[in-house]
Amino acid sequence: MMKRTLMTSLSLVLALGLAACGNGNSGGNATEGKGDGAKAGSGEKTKISYWTGDRHDADFVKEKVAEFNASNKDGIEVELVVKGDDFDTALDLSFQTSDAPDVIRVKENTVQTFYKKGFLAPIDEFLNDELKAKFPAMPDLNEFDGKRYSLPNYGTTMRLVYNKDLFAKAGIEHPPTTLQELVDTAKKLTAAGKADGAYGFALNFKSPGSAFARSARVVAEMSGYGGFGYDFKTARYDFSGFEPIINAFKQIKDDGSMLPGVESLDIDPLRAQFAEGKIGMYMSYSSEPGVYKNQFPAKIDWAAAPVPTIDGNVKGASGFLGGQWLALSSKTEHKEAAWKFMEFMYGDQVLTDYQEKGFGISMVPSISAAAKTPDVNGIEGFLPNKNDGVWPVYPSVAPEGMKSDDAFFKYMLNGGDLKAIIADLNKRYNAALDSVIANDGVKAEPDAGFDPAALGGKFAK
Repeated sequence: MMKRTLMTSLSLVLALGLAACGNGNSGGNATEGKGDGAKAGSGEKTKISYWTGDRHDADFVKEKVAEFNASNKDGIEVELVVKGDDFDTALDLSFQTSDAPDVIRVKENTVQTFYKKGFLAPIDEFLNDELKAKFPAMPDLNEFDGKRYSLPNYGTTMRLVYNKDLFAKAGIEHPPTTLQELVDTAKKLTAAGKADGAYGFALNFKSPGSAFARSARVVAEMSGYGGFGYDFKTARYDFSGFEPIINAFKQIKDDGSMLPGVESLDIDPLRAQFAEGKIGMYMSYSSEPGVYKNQFPAKIDWAAAPVPTIDGNVKGASGFLGGQWLALSSKTEHKEAAWKFMEFMYGDQVLTDYQEKGFGISMVPSISAAAKTPDVNGIEGFLPNKNDGVWPVYPSVAPEGMKSDDAFFKYMLNGGDLKAIIADLNKRYNAALDSVIANDGVKAEPDAGFDPAALGGKFAK
């Protein structure tokens, strides 16, 4: 199962806090039907439930559910249930009873688990050639064992976020494109801003896993290396591609160009300081524009740009996270009705509105090409480009001893022999990989023809 460190929200708009629980909120006097359509003239409804853990788009989805309920001619009534942090637990419990939903919101960090638990039903019988061409199939993200279980809507891109005001003050015209330029730019920004308490670079190292997942990972991916240290060509862990990246971050810290106190800095305090103009650059997900519009209104002019690569050459793709949205429940007794609701939600109008209203960046190429840019400052820098791509899912392991993120951050703070640290990581991670292959049935097969540069270009040319 993949281990993808995910942003806490894929959204561009903060949680709206729709209070819905238990059996949902659509109410009404519908009588649950036994079939998948209303009996003409009977007033009988086919009632289905849709469970989601997303709150940022709850009002939008509630509106679309109401439109579907009012417009469909099949006597279908959808009951929207918005769960909070207890979504996964509530879903587990529902499948132990007779209250499982008919349609389920799935994400990249849940879809494999739900699939393995048998919660999902394949949707292949409903997919014609047009739908197959419109919605990209992504193995292990919306397709398992050759069958489709969901379709993409929106995803999350990753970029370098930079303070344009501080760049101008330092006389820097362009964001860095190489690691050396990143180091040099951080030093110049610090020289220009230090008197006002501004530094060139920062990351949220209170959680090294979170910090490196939004920075080192994407630099590695753009440079042609697996962002979590897994080499798809050899089907082995190999962290050697991280050596120049970690050394660059260490150099920034050793130069005094890193914001003081990053050891205890969480992501929201980092954002608050960036909004105040105290940070020149950092790397993160496409949720940032929404943060600076709603949570921490930015007092500076800022923008987003592609992250630098090791040497300035793009040899891979910037990870585009997502690939799924809605899925059919394996327990639904109203499969046809549930699919009709999904078909409505995956219609061009709903998907276009979703992007244009700023809820997420479309992963459907035809929508991405036609939809207007959301009216959210800074979002234009996060829109898909030719170098965004979906990486394969790698086998997650639990090595003995220190994890890679902690080992790399320890090296940044205390120094040491990075090559030896990487050799140790490779040894321990591959031992853990061998263990899950032998004991847990995990598959890890080499792909000599794997080309990370070929991952890009599928969402934008």
